Amino acid sequence: MAPTPGGFRHSAQLQDILRESQGRGLLGPTPVGQHVVHAQAMAAAFSGAPSSFLDLGCGGGVPGLVLAELWPASRGVLLDAAARRCRFLTTATAALHLDDRVRVVHARAEDAARDPALREMFPAVVARSFGPPAVTAECATGFLAVGGRLVVSTPPGAPGLWPAEALAELGLEREGPPPTTRSVVVFRKAASLTERYPRRAGVPSRRPLWCA
Repeated sequence: MAPTPGGFRHSAQLQDILRESQGRGLLGPTPVGQHVVHAQAMAAAFSGAPSSFLDLGCGGGVPGLVLAELWPASRGVLLDAAARRCRFLTTATAALHLDDRVRVVHARAEDAARDPALREMFPAVVARSFGPPAVTAECATGFLAVGGRLVVSTPPGAPGLWPAEALAELGLEREGPPPTTRSVVVFRKAASLTERYPRRAGVPSRRPLWCA
């Protein structure tokens, strides 16, 4: 096991896979240990390991692969619209022996959120660098079960980035992150989503519910 600056000991194989992801241009150049610490901060925003989670726009495998190791009893879905990323992550989950409980889904979030097997089914949804706040919230809420939590990785910003009235339209309300976790924003799913959301693929980006 390889230690990270945050103390979580992830497998050496995961470290190698994340380095390969960087080499393929799927993951940013930040040192792998820092990527893992960032994923760990997202996990800390939950009160414990959820029964299942969805990584919205899983990219090069962070936080999804890290969370799958950190939460060994949880089932996960890694969702991405890019076939190249999904092919890599399918291979990665098999190499890490996670493919019995972690599934890679190649789809647009707006479309996948209409799938009855995925719609409002997850107590935990995470999003890292998925898109602007309005796009992330609209796409993520389609997967989040009522009472569940959405954790978004975000740099410090003005409270207006997440207006309460617009969030309520999506069934979301903002919560405060744990005191030691400053790099995430946390939301609770307070009400079930209407059939209007998410809108058709591409519409949340072209016509966001609010501007940040």
